[in-house]
Order: sequence, then C-alpha cells, then structure tokens
Amino acid sequence: MKQLIIFTRNILRKNFRLNYYSNKYNIRLYIFSFVILIYPTSCKKSISINAPITSINGKNVYQTDITAAAVMTGIYVKMTSTLHGGGLASLSLVPALSADELILYGGTSSTNKDYIPYYLNLLTRSTTGSMDFSATIYLTIYITNTAINGLINSSTLTPLVKNQLLGEAKFMRSFCYFYLVNLYGDVPLALTTDYTITSVLPRVPKKQVLQQIISDLKDAQTLLTDNYVAGNAKSLTEERVRPNKWAATALLARTYLYDESWDNAEKEATLVINNSSLYHLNTINEVFLRNSNETIWALQPTLNPTNVSNTEDAKLFVLPATGPTINTLYPFYLSQNVIASFEKGDERKTNWTDSVVVKQNNTPPKTYYFPYKYKISAPNAAVEEYTIVLRLAEQYLIRAEARAHLGNLKGGTDDLSLIRARAGLPETPLSTKEALLSAVLHERQVELFMEWGHRWFDLKRTKKINEVMSIVTPQKGGTWNPNWQLYPFRDVELGRDPNLVQNDGY
Repeated sequence: MKQLIIFTRNILRKNFRLNYYSNKYNIRLYIFSFVILIYPTSCKKSISINAPITSINGKNVYQTDITAAAVMTGIYVKMTSTLHGGGLASLSLVPALSADELILYGGTSSTNKDYIPYYLNLLTRSTTGSMDFSATIYLTIYITNTAINGLINSSTLTPLVKNQLLGEAKFMRSFCYFYLVNLYGDVPLALTTDYTITSVLPRVPKKQVLQQIISDLKDAQTLLTDNYVAGNAKSLTEERVRPNKWAATALLARTYLYDESWDNAEKEATLVINNSSLYHLNTINEVFLRNSNETIWALQPTLNPTNVSNTEDAKLFVLPATGPTINTLYPFYLSQNVIASFEKGDERKTNWTDSVVVKQNNTPPKTYYFPYKYKISAPNAAVEEYTIVLRLAEQYLIRAEARAHLGNLKGGTDDLSLIRARAGLPETPLSTKEALLSAVLHERQVELFMEWGHRWFDLKRTKKINEVMSIVTPQKGGTWNPNWQLYPFRDVELGRDPNLVQNDGY
C-alpha cells in the first residue's frame, strides 16, 4: 500500500489540473489514483491487499477484483467525508438551508459566507462559493463512467464481482443524475469518458435524464445481488453500505414517483416493502442505528485512526449547551416551520429533535431546536450510527402517494397509517384524493426532514414551492423569485462548455 500511495501521489502532482469537461490528460488514471490516494484507510478496512501494487493505469485497474472494488469503495468513502464543499453528503444540509427547514444563525452576519446565498435564496452564477454540486457530482459521474467502461471490457474479473461492481456503478450514476436534475433541472447527460464529447455537451430535458436513470436502475436490479456484500464485492456481510438489488429498486420507485409514473412507483415500492426477510420498520429510537432493519443503503463512517466519528450530521447539527454560533462550529438550528409541523404526541419530535435553552446577557432565554436523528457527535465514540441514504419508511410514503393518484385511497391511507402508528399517532380518515395527497406531503415533511433534500424537492415537484417560499424567504431576509428553485451553473462551467446554457434568472 505504501508503494501504491507514493506512486499515486506522483501521478497527482503531474496531472493535478482536472476539468471534467475538457481535460486533455489521462483523467482515467488520475481518477483511480485520486481514489486510492485519498482512501488508504478504506483499502485497509474494506479490501484485503496481499501485495503492493506498483504499476496502476487505466487498463489494469479493472483486471483484478481488489483494485476494481477499490474504485467503488472510494466513492462511498468520499460521500461520507464531504459534508462541506458541495459533496454528496451535503445534500442533507444545503437544500434544507434553501427550503424551510434550517436557520443559519446570525443570517448575513454569519462567518459561513458560502451558506448565506443558499439560505437567503440569493444565489448568483458567481456566488455558489465552495458549494458547487455540479462539479462534485459530475466528477463522481466521470468515475462511474470510467468504471462502467473498464468493467464491461474486463475479461479477468470474477463474474460475480464484475456484475456486482457494474451494478454499483450504474446505481451510483443514476443516483448522481437524480440529484443533478432535481437541483439544476435540465443538465448535460454524460455517458462517456471522451472529453471531446463531454466538453461540448448541451443540456437535455429532465425527462430524458429521468429515462436514463430508470434504464441504469433496471440494469442495476439485474446485476446487483439480493443481499449485502463486503468490501471485496462478493462475501456476504451484515453491513448495509454497498448498494444491492433492493437499493436500486428503492431509488427506482422514487424516480418513478418524480416522473409521475404512479403504477410503476407503486410496483417498485411494493417489491421492497414485501421483502420482509431484510426490511421492516424499526421503532422510532432504532431507525438510525447501524444496520437497522429499516436501512436499505447507508454510508459507513470514515475511520480516521485519530478521530473516529459516527456521522457527519451529528457533528454538525447537535448543538452544545451554549447554543448555535456565527462561526463554522454549530451555525444551524431547526426552523419553527419544522417544529410547528409536528402534531401533538408525535414521537418523532421527542426522539428526532432536541433543544437547548440559552440566555445571553439581559435577553430572555431562547430555545434552539436541532436535528437529533443522529445523536452521537462526540469524537472517538463507539460506532453505533450510520448515515442512512435510503430507508423503508420512504417506500411506504412513495406507495401511499402513488396509490392516491391511482385512486386506491384505502391502500394509500393504510400505508400512511403504518408510518403514523410508528410515531404514536392515530389513523386519520381520508376520503378524497386531495386529502390523502396533502396528508402524504405533511407526513413526508415530519418523517424525512433533514434527509437528502427531500423537503426542497417535495416542494418543487408538488408545485407548492412558490406558496411556501414566498413567505419563508422574506422571513430569512431574502426575496423569493420562482427562478430560485433551480440552482445556477457557475461562470467557470459556462466558460468551459460553449453549449451549456444558464438557468433562467441568473
């Protein structure tokens, strides 16, 4: 491993300038070198390497099970460690700031300048700061495209491993594009690693991107195993940190819901729900524990030898007794929109939120609520929580919404009642499609708050965003414009791709 790290460090120094759209260097070599260099601890933890590798290039990466598996392992570890800077893990943070879930303490006085434009819905093409989702996500797409090409052309991998990794790569590509279209709308659809093509790609309609997501997820369903595999991509494990067939099915159900293909959304969600041997609803206080039975796919903590943490969410959101601050530590707390949305007796409020009461100078005491789904914020604590990306409760809510649109009010109400009963709430009679859809949206708000952008996306796809944000944005100190529901592409990206057109209003 030491020889591999030295080798990859030299490669990085030589080929440091990376531009997904137009880099003329051997990006495939760069990407693999980057993955291996950044994640030596991941290799040690998940991949058993018996001998050092001293010659790595784009062709032989996919010649052994170990090195091929390391590419996908690197993606998952990177997701865990990038809550800041526009990484995939920050998708639970930034859309919540844009929506009505989080308050940025101090507002415009906050020292967290990158967050202010998202919080105030005041982004411009030059004020996205370091929170550049498009660059980060397209980099991940490049890795998955490289992996898909390398895996398809490899003749030396164990067939089981080859299929699993190809399924993982297609799943991750679909996951990335799902978030791109919901953050930016129409986006360039890059399915190749040829920079002469990707450097001049135009945006394509969101509908076309959704169809590609669906195609990739259908492929992933046939390639991925039913069970969970370890870091070597073949041994079975209890750890739910590599996508399996059911993760692909869960994301496919969500994609069909967003595409308003109600019958398919119901069908795919039902497949996951009916797999009771792997999945069932946990009690409220068990949902976010490591490998809970509700977990469909989760991210394993980054095991830094000097600072082992459970989840980045707990580190960022759990407030100390002194409350939030305007600096980089503890800058957020939950909005009253979230707190007021819980019904009396809802156990999600008592178990998934917490609060501190702070008295400053001569001002009356103020209560600050914070997300408490993930509770272990102390460093070097025993690992008991994983960051959950996909979980079973969402599948019930997907099916309830799909059934409402299909006219199956009883079936939709039954699904909703299961989620409410778990939270200690009674069943609510719902006699019309509109009433059921409204109840589902409310239930999604209190069940999925602060998780992977659900609230921001729900407001947009249900066409409630202007109604809600025209009230919320002025409360935050900004001015709402319907154009702000899509994030802008940065000037630097527009300069690289002559066919890339900016979103309206920017």
